[in-house]
Amino acid sequence: DMDQRVSLITLAVADPAKSKGFYEALGWKSGFANDDIAFFQLNGIVLGLYRRTAFEAETGRTLSGADGVALAINFAARDAVDAVLDEAVRAGGEIMRPAADTEWGGYSGYFADPDGHAWEVAHNPHWNIDADGNVWMPEG
Repeated sequence: DMDQRVSLITLAVADPAKSKGFYEALGWKSGFANDDIAFFQLNGIVLGLYRRTAFEAETGRTLSGADGVALAINFAARDAVDAVLDEAVRAGGEIMRPAADTEWGGYSGYFADPDGHAWEVAHNPHWNIDADGNVWMPEG
């Protein structure tokens, strides 16, 4: 059986150096990087920013865009959502949807990175976040 986990998330980007700079402007620190890819060590997984043309060649698929997928970062404090959305705009991102109360009892908004990848920034009072930033859903 395949383990129920994710090791790496790869985003196809037009310009890996520009995208790396965007995430660094958010305060992240990159690991390995070259002309085609940049890696960021996250909480137990790695984010890769891979040159779109190289990604298409490797996967054998022509990409149609960043639609249909959203990454998310959750915070224990509601006010962190607004602060991170503001930080994303200062770093060169664009607000897709301003933060607002949600029908599920939380608070969230969305920004797009320079390649249009959607990021939800959320506070979910029903989930626990440990000291490493890992999210734990209630069992059951």
